[in-house]
Amino acid sequence: MTGDFRCSRRGFLTAGSLLTAGALAGCTSVPSATGVSVHAFDRPLSIPPLAQSRLEGGVRIFELTVRFGETSFSPATADGTMTRTLGYNGDFLGPTLRAERGEKVVVSIRNQLDDTTSVHWHGMHLPARMDGGPHQEIAPGGTWEPEWTIDQPAATLWYHPHPHGRTEEQVYHGLAGLFLLDDDVSLGADLPRDYGIDDIPVIVMDKSFDDDGQLELHDDGGEPGMLGDTVLVNGSICPLFEVSRERLRLRLLNGSTARSYDFGLGESAMTLIATDGGFLDEPLPIDSIRLAPGERAEVIATFTPGQTLRLHSAKVDLGAVAAPFAMGGNDAFDVLEFRAAADLGSSPEPAWASSEHAEKDRLHESEASVERRFELDERTINGRTMDMSRVDDVIQVGATEIWTVRNNLPMPHSFHIHDVQFRLLDIDGTAPAEYLAGPKDTMYLEPKRDYRLLLRFTDYTDPHVPYMYHCHMLLHEDEGMMGQFLVVGPGQVPSTRIDGAEPGGIAGTGQHSGHH
Repeated sequence: MTGDFRCSRRGFLTAGSLLTAGALAGCTSVPSATGVSVHAFDRPLSIPPLAQSRLEGGVRIFELTVRFGETSFSPATADGTMTRTLGYNGDFLGPTLRAERGEKVVVSIRNQLDDTTSVHWHGMHLPARMDGGPHQEIAPGGTWEPEWTIDQPAATLWYHPHPHGRTEEQVYHGLAGLFLLDDDVSLGADLPRDYGIDDIPVIVMDKSFDDDGQLELHDDGGEPGMLGDTVLVNGSICPLFEVSRERLRLRLLNGSTARSYDFGLGESAMTLIATDGGFLDEPLPIDSIRLAPGERAEVIATFTPGQTLRLHSAKVDLGAVAAPFAMGGNDAFDVLEFRAAADLGSSPEPAWASSEHAEKDRLHESEASVERRFELDERTINGRTMDMSRVDDVIQVGATEIWTVRNNLPMPHSFHIHDVQFRLLDIDGTAPAEYLAGPKDTMYLEPKRDYRLLLRFTDYTDPHVPYMYHCHMLLHEDEGMMGQFLVVGPGQVPSTRIDGAEPGGIAGTGQHSGHH
């Protein structure tokens, strides 16, 4: 970033600054014994607007401008204080893009920052040149127009920057937004579907502010990265949502750079309907769900007239980490309050049928022909840090593979794979919990355990432009915990080295169009 932002580098993980359960400014109704300010849930939840689009020749075209902004984060900052932020088409966060399976989309992006950025479509199946990773950076003043056809199940995806070595800072200052996909299942299901009324985006982030009300980003070696002391939902602190229907569909996104959450509604059960990549086979009652950075879940919350519920993050089971208290595991706090009206509109029990694409989408372990192993250590995967020019793996298009992923250190790591949605086969040979049985693209890795992932690489080949796999604790990613893979077709000779910042694209000019 530049002088427009003041990112504090003061020590963070010291005896006096370690976050404890009571120290988070996750709003609470009781006084805090730690001296942290306590605020009421009395600010309406901000709802990111649906992105406008236009149809030209059957193509849906969106426009995004990456820009500087100023945002009031009352009550975390003094009255009238404006915090310098980043946003897409606005001051903080971005609009919600929405498209249907089968649609061709183009996103016209302009970078008004004075730093390079990129826009990665997290969870999207698309050509490598359109992925928005570190090989598709957009220079200051530059533009980029990726295009692709949506061909995957309905899901709650998101978009965010992915510039090499600078992802954490840009996401932390506000660059993130949702990308919702619809298909025959979601459009025909008995589910809440009125965006902003009973279909609610819930983007949860944690931040810290300095004495001047500006965002602080600490990166002095703490694990798994900076843990903020103020919780935001869609950019709102201590938000309140007025419930008008019997059921809400909550699209939960952990948009934090390092913190994991364990979301629940207290004694009120939720119904899990979807994970990162789409619907479960059937609704699953749950008490809570753990989400690491980058993970998503769709849950149904049911209300009675006049009821008040709070979305709460409980102490998080991070597995056998060395010091849970230093990694956010002991933190517990309220996030968002729901207040149901005296009269509620009716809403059906959640239900959906199989997709016409179900057989095409289904993964079969018996078809796996390749197995790979990935071990995450000190900022390395398989002993190597990220090299933009190195090809780590070459995959044949159409191949079904099993990837065994292991976190070798007693600290939190998560594992994200670009382009595909995978299924978790087992953990240390044992079938996963039911809430992990759905399609996923990001997986929290408890230390010292083997996670076997089933995945298939279809449709898109490019012998020169890679996809990524990496830890989604963004400090870890920026410091090199990332690798690259090519997907190639018959007769294609894969590059042994990736030359230039953007093979076949935008390096040097900041301009590239995939729209023809």
